[in-house]
Amino acid sequence: MARGFNTETEDLPKAKINKDSLKTGMRILSFMGPHKWKFIIGLIFLALTSATALAFPLLMGKMVDTTGGGKLDMESANLLGAALIGILLLQSVFSYFRVYLFVNVTENTLAGLRQAVYTKLITMPMTYFGQKRVGELNSRMSTDIVQVQDTLTTTIAEFLRQFVIIIGGIAFLIVISPKLTMLMIAIIPFVALALVYFGRFIRKASREVQDTVAESNTIIEETLQGITNVKAFANEFFEIKRYGKSADEIAQKAIKVGMYRGLFASFIIFCLFGSLVAMVWYGVVLVIKGDLLIGQLISFVFYTVFVGASIGGFAELYTQIQKAIGATERLVEILDEKAETVDLSGTTAISKKIEGKVSFENVAFTYPSRKEMQILKDFSFKAAKGETIAIVGPSGAGKSTIVSLLLKFYELESGKILIDDKDSKEYGLTDLRNQMAMVPQDVLLFGGSIRENIAYGKPGATLEEIIEAAKQANAHNFIDSFPEKYETLVGERGIKLSGGQRQRVAIARAVLKNPAILILDEATSSLDSESERLVQEALDKLMVGRTSFVIAHRLATIRKADKIVVIDKGVVIESGTHEQLIAAENGLYRSLSKLQFESASLL
Repeated sequence: MARGFNTETEDLPKAKINKDSLKTGMRILSFMGPHKWKFIIGLIFLALTSATALAFPLLMGKMVDTTGGGKLDMESANLLGAALIGILLLQSVFSYFRVYLFVNVTENTLAGLRQAVYTKLITMPMTYFGQKRVGELNSRMSTDIVQVQDTLTTTIAEFLRQFVIIIGGIAFLIVISPKLTMLMIAIIPFVALALVYFGRFIRKASREVQDTVAESNTIIEETLQGITNVKAFANEFFEIKRYGKSADEIAQKAIKVGMYRGLFASFIIFCLFGSLVAMVWYGVVLVIKGDLLIGQLISFVFYTVFVGASIGGFAELYTQIQKAIGATERLVEILDEKAETVDLSGTTAISKKIEGKVSFENVAFTYPSRKEMQILKDFSFKAAKGETIAIVGPSGAGKSTIVSLLLKFYELESGKILIDDKDSKEYGLTDLRNQMAMVPQDVLLFGGSIRENIAYGKPGATLEEIIEAAKQANAHNFIDSFPEKYETLVGERGIKLSGGQRQRVAIARAVLKNPAILILDEATSSLDSESERLVQEALDKLMVGRTSFVIAHRLATIRKADKIVVIDKGVVIESGTHEQLIAAENGLYRSLSKLQFESASLL
């Protein structure tokens, strides 16, 4: 469901503040590194800002008292006026350095935190991504870090400043007039807290209105996207009635929120200002009795406003800190996950070269997210160096799983995968994957240029190498026809290129990598005839001299394979050349070929 605007931070989990949660929250401070001293100096400036703020009401009251007895003490008034200007100037300077230092520390800290979280995510095993939604992970990288950012930049500083002002302000109030302080404590804090909770209630009601608006917008979007169906079924009246019901609901909720806002305004006018009137009245009574000076009353009113405002904002700041700790806990969860052991040095050097001989020996596998369903059962087959192995079978038979296991995306349940007669566990992940390349059915291109996407197969490749790879992939001609040639932007996920063009860019990427083992996962199944011909020609050139695994539904594309492995329900049921398998009576391969031939004839 679409949400109302800016509700992401409102919906963040709030952690209980205790010893364990604070310990987790302190993990963020470890990312400050060499910038900790700036944070400490920032805290000093924060203390100075609070001190100057507390001095302001006291000096204001003393300046008023220079008019005592109706006689003006100009010298004292001038000195106090100059002192107040000096206090304001100092507070401005202290505030600037506090804000600057906290922002500086926060941004440097978050840069390290972002890098650490992203590095951890990018090195997590595929099992992790099978259990987590991309949207959730993206939220942690954005919303959670923004919450931590806001807290480190302003919330903690404001929380500490308000705390100092509350304690210091109440201390000054008691010194000025204990009697008036008792009245203030009896009234103002409760009014301030009532304002906080009443305001929170109104915000919640406003969010409900925004959510209802979002739901009504969903109706508009669905109706307009499906306008053909609406008109074909003559359901205009039904859709108008459906949207009208949603519009009425919005109006009713908005009117109710308006009523709450009216009550809130009345509450502020009567209770808040009434409380101030009561306090000032009692202060005047004390002045008349001679228990209080007018200047002291002025100071008392200022301190009361300071303390009341701080108490009113304290609850919201505490809530923000709770959310920041909750966000931190979610980020720490990622940082504490066990990642794959991959080489992050950026080197492309390979320590253990492989030739391409592959053996699956009694492999059993079950996906961690679907433990009730075993995908591969006692699965075995062999591929010699340079052979082309086609893997066929019904949907759900386990074809793509074989590819995932070969790339070591998942751990085996039992059995072994041997590469050049060595257990694949003996190879480093980076070493192994650097010598494999995959051309999938749905090619994902990154939103940069064609040159950058081809170079993804070999970072740092020269333009000459990229062009040569594109020529081998039958991609150079269409790339050269673009005005910007290899600098042409492909758009998000490669949307500006056709399916056949994307496939050929992916093949060029694989050519540039020069792998010992090539994996083709339904690489031509979604292409038109001409695109398929060009892509297949490129694939045929790419497979020469490499051990290739071809997963295909179109059996016509794998007739030249050195070996065809037919699997069903996780086991190998047939293996051989096209001629051998097509000759087998009642064989699954023969049956699948016959079905495809009949379907093609009907077309």
